[in-house]
Amino acid sequence: MSTSGHTSSNLDNVRKRLNVVTQETRFSLIQDILGHPSQLPTLKELDYVNPSKSQTTIRQHLQQLVDVGVVEEVFLPDEQRQNDLPYKFYGVSDEGRAFLGEHGLLRAEETLQTVYARVEKSDAIERYQTAPRPER
Repeated sequence: MSTSGHTSSNLDNVRKRLNVVTQETRFSLIQDILGHPSQLPTLKELDYVNPSKSQTTIRQHLQQLVDVGVVEEVFLPDEQRQNDLPYKFYGVSDEGRAFLGEHGLLRAEETLQTVYARVEKSDAIERYQTAPRPER
């Protein structure tokens, strides 16, 4: 029996997504994405701000967030790519933003951006952070 217009299948999907996004590492990655100045960090930038996690672990958790539609991979168009600069980025999808907002998981967005801005970054990370990003 459904309540409030939600079917059992919809509730299962919501439960699955909540389980994925509230896992500690994945929730931290979402916060890192939201805190990034363009909200489109690279894997290298996410690796930098999560030193206790391997890049492989970060990639696996990002993939789980992509699989449930909360995060999306965004690519710089071929004609805008430059040597030695990133072209693949991770951002919260429109669907993911709506889901996170519906469940009160976007409330700290401004604070996350302030905290991210205060992180001391290496020259390489500064270069990545200021690299061209795709339009969204």
